[in-house]
Amino acid sequence: MLQGVLINIDVDNTEKAINFYTQALGLKVGRRSDSKFVELVGGSSPIYLLENETATLPFPKARQGRTYSRHWSPIHLDFVVSSIVKSKEQVLAAGAILEIDIRHEPYGKLATFSDPFGHGFCLIEFTGRGYDEIATTS
Repeated sequence: MLQGVLINIDVDNTEKAINFYTQALGLKVGRRSDSKFVELVGGSSPIYLLENETATLPFPKARQGRTYSRHWSPIHLDFVVSSIVKSKEQVLAAGAILEIDIRHEPYGKLATFSDPFGHGFCLIEFTGRGYDEIATTS
């Protein structure tokens, strides 16, 4: 049934988003249909930047329009990296905002950021057995 995962990120400026995500994560531009749809490749799943204006409704009965200031979402992205220290420097240089500095967890090192469009994300460097350090069998 499931054939894959696509990651869509709403932004208000695709060129600014291309610059951020290519510099921050080393992604490359794949396909584009116009300036409002850009595919980024280089990770385990493609990321699609979708340009949508501020205050436009994300669905017909939405109570609030899109906002690109910092906002909370129950879904966020974790980017797995080989060196969290180097990657932290790279995302900050690209324009990310550090929210929680590198901390050690049983499964690895984790830091929390927001991108220039208000979306939260984490960098994670797995150590030891990664999530197997905390996983239980069912």
